[in-house]
Amino acid sequence: MTKHIFVTGGVISSLGKGLTSASLGMLLASRGFRVNLQKFDPYINVDPGTMSPFQHGEVYVTEDGAETDLDLGHYERFTGVRMKRGCNWTTGTIFRNVIEKERAGAYLGKTVQYIPHITDEIKSAIRLLATGETDILITEIGGTVGDIESLVFLEAVRQFRLERGRDNVLFIHLTLIPYIRAAQELKTKPTQHSVGKLREIGIEPDLLICRTEKPLGREIREKISLFTNVPFDYVIEEQDLLNRSIYELPLVLAEQGVDELIVRALGLKSPHAPDLAEWQKMVAVLRDPRHKVRIAVVGKYTQLQDAYKSIYEAIRHGGIANEAEVETVRVDSEEIEKDGPAKFLEGVDGILVPGGFGARGIEGKIAAVQYARENRVPFYGICLGMQCATIEVARNVLGLQGANSTEFDKLSKYPVIDMMVEQKSRSGLGGTMRLGAYACRVKKGTHAAEAYGRDLVQERHRHRYEFNNAFRMDFEEHGVIFSGVNPETNLVEIMELKDHPWFVAVQFHPEFHSRPVAAHPLFAAFIKHALEYGKKGKS
Repeated sequence: MTKHIFVTGGVISSLGKGLTSASLGMLLASRGFRVNLQKFDPYINVDPGTMSPFQHGEVYVTEDGAETDLDLGHYERFTGVRMKRGCNWTTGTIFRNVIEKERAGAYLGKTVQYIPHITDEIKSAIRLLATGETDILITEIGGTVGDIESLVFLEAVRQFRLERGRDNVLFIHLTLIPYIRAAQELKTKPTQHSVGKLREIGIEPDLLICRTEKPLGREIREKISLFTNVPFDYVIEEQDLLNRSIYELPLVLAEQGVDELIVRALGLKSPHAPDLAEWQKMVAVLRDPRHKVRIAVVGKYTQLQDAYKSIYEAIRHGGIANEAEVETVRVDSEEIEKDGPAKFLEGVDGILVPGGFGARGIEGKIAAVQYARENRVPFYGICLGMQCATIEVARNVLGLQGANSTEFDKLSKYPVIDMMVEQKSRSGLGGTMRLGAYACRVKKGTHAAEAYGRDLVQERHRHRYEFNNAFRMDFEEHGVIFSGVNPETNLVEIMELKDHPWFVAVQFHPEFHSRPVAAHPLFAAFIKHALEYGKKGKS
């Protein structure tokens, strides 16, 4: 039978439930357990696909084409487990399923209510992943205890424990111990109240993970234990990782024996001893890198760290693969439109233009591409970044003045980017969108082939517009290499420039396949060439 861990959060939002859940998953997987993870988000949107990056951060795309919360990216990066559609549920999806069942007569005329119908649907979503292939399922409940939005999810998991038995379900509560600087004291009262609120709902946490700015000390932990009714050994300190990497968190938790406490509480026997050697080696590189490299990310949402979360992490992974510390320089493409690219890009070792939607800031991205091409700076374009590279080359190499994407100019004389594929998205919503993993055939003798080391790969997509194959021959005659093509549709997946040290642009999102212990090949290659460019004095 699958064992279950439910992770809740209290006091304030943004405590790091996603990173903590991912770290727990990584530690349990290191012991040989088959782990899976799941996130419940209490907002009413069906998924984050239509939400602004400023509101929600990036949209993470799974292999099977689900648009999900960015925490699923943490889950994959830490554990290596491939997330699926059933790993992310929102209030919107739960309510939609219940309403569809009601309309179909599934409830036989009964009055549809929060209990049992909504809570039953939530429990069904949990059971969906509790298969014979999963030893431990970690389910993160989004939001903060006490918020009205998450109450129904907490009620559902309360019922779930009653049904499955205490030996099969563990509740972990992540909370905050604030430090009052004026008094120079850590305060436990918010945690006491948060646990008290949980107990009012009928949930008694088995393990507390306490976010703190300062070390707790034995006295504080004893006080927390006494007032929350959680055994002393199960009160865990999670101190802020200031000037340290998030990838150190599993090691911090392992030092306190959290994985052993979980195994013991669930009555499990580890298949083997924890194997953290690979992770420790990766963290050692982060702590003491041999090189340093500066990478400019030219985007539209650079003010918010989470808008390009997977991009930033994949760049870091590329640095780890090259034993390099990466300084990421965030450049707002609209600022480039005002002041030109040189002011922002001079002195960087590589330029990356990420994905996005809409016309705002596009000309700034195109100008950044031109700067990289003309100054022979290593360039990496992703999704919309590839489309901007296509437009720039069309205008300034092929001489097609006014070349554009029909997303930005429907009447363009030279629509080098157009909506070429009419299909239903894999989510069943939105239409005309490529979502999830698609095949890419890689051409031999190219930068892409050198990086991948194989001729057929699968990469995840999230876009509506494609390279217009009507212009393909013109591009090839002007030194463009289409080094990756979808074998079924013949759509362009990767483009390169023949006379450039490293100019690679991809239609897909390779950042979703990158991990700290296994950087995506293209990110590793990009950082490698950026380092070489930097060592040559940017000549």
